[in-house]
Amino acid sequence: AQEARRKFDRLYGYKVSPVMWQKVKPGLSAGRVQSVANRLVVERERERIAFQTAAYSSLEAEMSSDATFTAALTAINDVRVATGRDFDAQGQLSQADRTVINTDQGKQLASALTGVEFTVQSVEPKPYRRRPSAPFMTSTLQQEASGRLGFSASRTMGAAQKLYEEGHITYMRTDSTTLSADALSAARTLIRERFGSDQLPADARVYNKKVKNAQEAHEAIRPAGDAWRNPADLGFKGDKTDSDQARLYHLIWSRTIASQMNDAEGQTVTIRLAATPSGSETYQFGTSGTVITSPGFLAVYGRQSDESDDEERELPNLSQGDTVVASSLESKDHQTKPPARYTEATLVRRLEELGVGRPSTYASILGTIQSRGYVWKKGQALVPTLTAFATVGLMENHFPQLVDYALTASMEDDLDQISVGEIEPNPWLDDFYFGRVNANGEPLPGLRNLVSDEHLADIDPVEINTIPIGIDKDGQVVVAKVGKNFPYVQRGDEYRSLPAGIAPDEITLDLAIELLETPEERVLGVDPATGIEVIARPGTFGPYVSLGRPPKMPAASSPGGQLLSLPLHKKELKVAVAYMRCMTDDPDNDSVKQAIKNPKRGIGDAAIKRLIEFGDTHEINLIEAFERAKEAGSSPAAQKAIRSFLKLRKSIVDLRETDAPTALQSCLEQSGYLKDLQRGDNEERLTNINSLIETSRVFDSVIEVVAELDRIDELKTQPKPKTASLFQTMTLERITLDEALELLSLPRTVGT
Repeated sequence: AQEARRKFDRLYGYKVSPVMWQKVKPGLSAGRVQSVANRLVVERERERIAFQTAAYSSLEAEMSSDATFTAALTAINDVRVATGRDFDAQGQLSQADRTVINTDQGKQLASALTGVEFTVQSVEPKPYRRRPSAPFMTSTLQQEASGRLGFSASRTMGAAQKLYEEGHITYMRTDSTTLSADALSAARTLIRERFGSDQLPADARVYNKKVKNAQEAHEAIRPAGDAWRNPADLGFKGDKTDSDQARLYHLIWSRTIASQMNDAEGQTVTIRLAATPSGSETYQFGTSGTVITSPGFLAVYGRQSDESDDEERELPNLSQGDTVVASSLESKDHQTKPPARYTEATLVRRLEELGVGRPSTYASILGTIQSRGYVWKKGQALVPTLTAFATVGLMENHFPQLVDYALTASMEDDLDQISVGEIEPNPWLDDFYFGRVNANGEPLPGLRNLVSDEHLADIDPVEINTIPIGIDKDGQVVVAKVGKNFPYVQRGDEYRSLPAGIAPDEITLDLAIELLETPEERVLGVDPATGIEVIARPGTFGPYVSLGRPPKMPAASSPGGQLLSLPLHKKELKVAVAYMRCMTDDPDNDSVKQAIKNPKRGIGDAAIKRLIEFGDTHEINLIEAFERAKEAGSSPAAQKAIRSFLKLRKSIVDLRETDAPTALQSCLEQSGYLKDLQRGDNEERLTNINSLIETSRVFDSVIEVVAELDRIDELKTQPKPKTASLFQTMTLERITLDEALELLSLPRTVGT
């Protein structure tokens, strides 16, 4: 099952990711779980974009008897007053039998009902009981650590890994809530000694797993051993100086103990009051409060991170027929809110509910969708980028079964059946890749067909990367586009980059038009000291002035721009570029050195240093020094390695006559570097290399790729103009030359 999962995920990633590079932009990736996670985040943002707000008011009264308490208006003449939950996403009432209080009505009622006497219509006491939550599994630990401690999933798993390695907790990647007999005994002993026998239920609590596809290969996450260390022993003091490990251990310790304690018990009282001050309309108010009489597990663990303490309040002892006075009233205006964005915790919970992914993968998936530029964090919220919108649209329209929630979860079911021998892995993989026939005899295309040239020819990259915004007053369509380097808005031939940190639901038609009507640049004049033009421009991080213009880098859509969008600073791409340079007639020494060392060929740094010095003495490059290795005094072993490398170079130089992607692919295969990466867990590195190979298709040859890289390097070395951001009180339209020169003269402050 593990092998089938690995092969399935590689087929998915290696075949679909290149489609992303070709149709959206290089450096992206697709995956069985990450693509579904992206879709969830994007769908939530679409809901927010489509959401229509509705306005309503509420009325809260302070009631006085022997004691004061607050109550809210709930109905007028037995017709319930609308609250936020009574409106749908279009801003319309979803319940017909509701009355909406507007701002003016709220103020009038607050004035009219002040000092009015209300009669208690009913007092309804109900017993209150809450059971403790189950011990942690991986996903619930990530969710609760996010809510209580503000930890990201990766931070939680990093702290848990250290606790596990140091022997403080059990294995932290599990989908089980089961505790072993030893753990149950340890928990009950600790509770008895510290909190008393009256806090123990008669029998140990057993929690049944409710998550789809649970494997339960390990028990729940708990303190390790059969005598659990006190959190204080690990340095937990309950303040800001606590380490991540101490805080997380305290959370695990208290959750595990709480899971074996008594329920929290108490009483919830609901009071309903009414008054008919004018003799025609009856106004009904209500309030409720809970009094905890036996805290049980709450004494150790408190409430869940997503629960409120507001309901826990004591109300005065009132009976039906008693009267109270509304001493003051306050009208509050509200607007319905769009559905909240996912946080790391709520996204993990949703993936778990759908049965997509495994506890061990959630933290890495959350890291991947952020590092690949699909999602960024605004506080705790996960905000999708326009790149995510483009890739999700591509998958939904052209690979729908690969991001279908039910089908993705069924893959986990199939893998579970493979693990117990009910399904054979190879036929299952064949069906996925080559296609199959469904129960109705209809052919279902496989992955091979979906990524075929014939199918990909039908995918329009312009359409995929365009997100409609609206139509301006002149009937022109305004859109947002992904862009190779930055997102932007466009109307006809006009375009402007979008400000950094803007969420998709904030890209309104008004904002887009405002950006489009901002001048692209204003030449303010000439700096008298240097004779260089002073220019004001809008920028991704706000408007700024510059002394001169920066070097004009290749446009995002140009071949050079596509190269620039790759992570060329990563080692694997540095090695690939070095091999391309070795295919030229006169490769530089750094590239030769990089190529001969990756993969290792049995020639060390000292041997290479000797050859470089020999080359400097004889005014020859490193390749020529290699050809005179014996004369340079290299050892027999080094000479053998050098002869092998020179033979390889001759072979890859001959590849220059083939097209660029074929030449680069063959070069990296012959060098052994690609095979070296494939031996380990290097999927991201392999993805980056595949992105470079795919991008090289826009060039006629490897020599052209190298020439463009040289041109870009030269542009990067040119001096950049001095710049300064405008103050918030300044605008591009009004800033003067003198103001710009004053800004440019100020010392540059970094990090403020």
